[in-house]
Order: sequence, then C-alpha cells, then structure tokens
Amino acid sequence: MSESAKAQPADDHVVLGKLTSPYGVKGWLKVYSYTSPMEGILDYPEWVVRQGDTLKRCRLVQGRRHGKGLVAQLEGCDSREAAEALAGAEIVLPKAELPELSGDDFYWHELEGLRVVTRDGSVLGRIDHLFETGANDVMVVKGSLETDAIDARERLLPFLPEEVILEVDLEDGVMHVDWDPEF
Repeated sequence: MSESAKAQPADDHVVLGKLTSPYGVKGWLKVYSYTSPMEGILDYPEWVVRQGDTLKRCRLVQGRRHGKGLVAQLEGCDSREAAEALAGAEIVLPKAELPELSGDDFYWHELEGLRVVTRDGSVLGRIDHLFETGANDVMVVKGSLETDAIDARERLLPFLPEEVILEVDLEDGVMHVDWDPEF
C-alpha cells in the first residue's frame, strides 16, 4: 500500500492528516499525518482544510519534519491567532484527486467495506478499518448476523498479498482470503 488514511465518514474526501496546534508565533501549525511515509502529505501543494462542514482550500507555503512530527505554514496563516483558529481541522483531499496507483496497490479507503470471503465461500464479514503494525498492515474484519457473515466476531487479518489475500475485486466489493474462520 502506498498511502494510508484514517477511516473517515462516507463522503468524497479522504483524510490525509490533522492540524493539531500552533507552532511558534508566525502562523505555523503542527501537523499529524496519516500518510505513509509521514512526509507524503507535504507533496500536496494545496490542502483542503475541513472544519465541521466547512471546506477551505489552502496553499501549502512550506512544511518540514520537526522532531518526530511535521510543521507547516499555510498561505494567509501568518499569526499564532490564525493558527489557533485552524487547530483541530482535518486535512482532506477529494478522492478524485488522489494519484493513480499501479498494479495491485490500493488505498485503505477503497478496501473499507469490502466483504471478506474465504476459499470455501464462508463470509467473515466486512473490512471495518485497517491499521499499521511494525510487521505488516492489519485489516479489522467485523462479522454481523444481520448480514450473510458466519458469525458476529471481529477478526484481525494480516494484509499479506498472495499469502492471506488471494484476490481483491473492488467492482464486486469482495476480497477473497486464505483464512481459517476459527482463527
């Protein structure tokens, strides 16, 4: 996977990160990035900042790594007060503006909601969200007795193409896996 994004409400945007708090007195902000690598968010020259239901396009003037995180300056944000007004806002991008991925790469938001089906046709549930670990990404699959899942269990499946993940069919909304339902 080339880039991750935090699970977001169903809309036309994917969340790339968050403006957390002011940094200094000249309008800089601390940035929490959901992209992988973290600095990938700085590759977008224009950010869409979402506060509640309000969307505002902001040009990224400059950004850099600072300690274990990132800091950035947005056009028109030139004081600590202006930065405080943006603190807590999400950085989103219209899904249509995401770069094209090649081959078998997927954005996490494309996988969320897919039905997960084993080799023998057992439906384990739907992918609720994904998260990173040190070794590999993990899919959280939630079963529901209200759907055609075999039970209501939550399962953690490693995102391992060709080992666990056999096929991803975005058009049909299904992922085929090699996984023991008892595990």
